[in-house]
Amino acid sequence: MSISAAAAEQAAEAVVVDSNHHHTPTEYEVQTIIPNIPDTSSDTENTVATLSDNRILFPEEDAADQDGSGSSNYWDASTMAPLNPASAAAIARLRAYKPPPFPLWDRLPISRRAAVLMLLFADRRGDLRVVITMRAASLRSFSGHAALPGGKADSVDETPYQIARREAWEEIGLPMDDAKIPSPFRIEHLCYLPMNLARTELVVRPCVAFLHTTFPKSTTTTTTTVTVEDGLIPRLDAREVAAVFSAPFHNFLRAEDEPGLQTKPLPPGKWYEGSWTAWNDEPWRVHYFYVPVNDQRVTKPRVRDGGLAALAEGIEDELEEAGRYKVWGMTARIVVDAARAAYGEVPEFEHNSHFGDERMIVEMEKLGRLTPKTKASVSTAVAAATEGETNGEEDKKPAKM
Repeated sequence: MSISAAAAEQAAEAVVVDSNHHHTPTEYEVQTIIPNIPDTSSDTENTVATLSDNRILFPEEDAADQDGSGSSNYWDASTMAPLNPASAAAIARLRAYKPPPFPLWDRLPISRRAAVLMLLFADRRGDLRVVITMRAASLRSFSGHAALPGGKADSVDETPYQIARREAWEEIGLPMDDAKIPSPFRIEHLCYLPMNLARTELVVRPCVAFLHTTFPKSTTTTTTTVTVEDGLIPRLDAREVAAVFSAPFHNFLRAEDEPGLQTKPLPPGKWYEGSWTAWNDEPWRVHYFYVPVNDQRVTKPRVRDGGLAALAEGIEDELEEAGRYKVWGMTARIVVDAARAAYGEVPEFEHNSHFGDERMIVEMEKLGRLTPKTKASVSTAVAAATEGETNGEEDKKPAKM
């Protein structure tokens, strides 16, 4: 049976989910729900080919990226597809997820508050990917490390989501005002995750959001007409961000690379390795993921004559040939927690059973270690909170670039 991708998304959303009982739709459930959904195959460009391991496979697109790769980019709607059932169910779980109350946040001084934005989008198969940045080499702290867009609070009135969106605007040019986000994009705030504690004792709230794309309804065209220039082109602050790339969200539950849309062989090296460390007398799992980037566009700031780049006014034509980028420490921990909540699956590797570090944060506050930071320590704290550090030890592993 062949169904439209939109119908598949409706089928997945019909599966009942909540924040305590995660459930991935089985093939039987999808096939049972689908007959009750009207066929809208004429409304979208892709039709579902087959079900495999609860993941929808879409036919290969003849019109791939103009750069010749099969990669998907969060700023280019023409490289995205409607959510497949597994991804739609993951978004529904995140939308329903409610973290436990954490009243301590309201008592924290501004200098201890931070937030990061974990932005998800759908690739050509309707699978989810997460947007990640690389910190600029010019930064004094943790240069060249992977990070989620984010930073510290500006005022006590800012919510964590407002902090994350403001920082995403400053770092990658993602508009803070939803009304200024260009069509066909729309950002939905899905949920908060439990608080994390940076090694510099900054309290970080992860904010999970989804970048929706509205696909035009047409019976005569089979491709979207949105161009890169009309889309959500990243505008990078070269003082803070060296590059923007994406990683397969579900793969953060796996110990090896998952098959995807690679049109090139995977670069050498492993996908995952990890180790345990003791931090504040508690065991803390340090994750190291090595994300393939040889088959995607890695966006970098443009350098103008006489100084730092101001805006990434265009997208680099050359594909990143570095091989793999390392995502580790707190950034990796946050993405793993989000993937666990989204897919309701147990990671294939060892991990902390709880989400975040809230118990540790409460103990730190009791010990008087979350008092206001001095100006000299704030910049280092923000850097630690918005990049992938080990939270318990210095990075002893060279980045595989």
